[in-house]
Amino acid sequence: MDVKRLKTVPLFSGLSNRQLEQLAQLVDEVVLPAGKKLLDEGTFAYEFVVIQSGSAAVSIEGVHVNDLGAGDFFGEIALLAAPRRTSSVETTSPMRAGVMTAANFRAMIREFPHVAEKVRVVMEARMDRTGQAAP
Repeated sequence: MDVKRLKTVPLFSGLSNRQLEQLAQLVDEVVLPAGKKLLDEGTFAYEFVVIQSGSAAVSIEGVHVNDLGAGDFFGEIALLAAPRRTSSVETTSPMRAGVMTAANFRAMIREFPHVAEKVRVVMEARMDRTGQAAP
C-alpha cells in the first residue's frame, strides 16, 4: 500500500516515514463495490481492514449495530480476543481499504505499540457495547 495513503489514516498517526514504509509492506490495498459482504459473524478470522474511503454497516445476529467510514477499522476482535468473528460487515458504498492478513496484523501489533494501544481501546469499547468480555 502507498505510504501517502497510510499517512491519511488516523490509526497510523504518529508513525514516522520509516515506520510507515515498514507498515506499507504489511498492507494490501483493495477497492470494493457497494453491497460486498466482508465479514460473516461466526466465521474464523483471517484479516484486519482499515477503511480509507467509503462506508460499511456492521450487524450482529442480523441487527444493524454500527456504521463505519473513512478512518475506521474492523476485524480486530476475532484476531485478538475471540475465536470467531463477532459481527458481520458489508460495504454500503464503494470502498477503498487497506487489508492485513492475520500474520501481518500481529506483526503490526508487535512492531508499533502505540498503534496496538489504539486498536485495543477501540476493541474494548466495542466489546463493552455488545456485552462481550475483554481479554
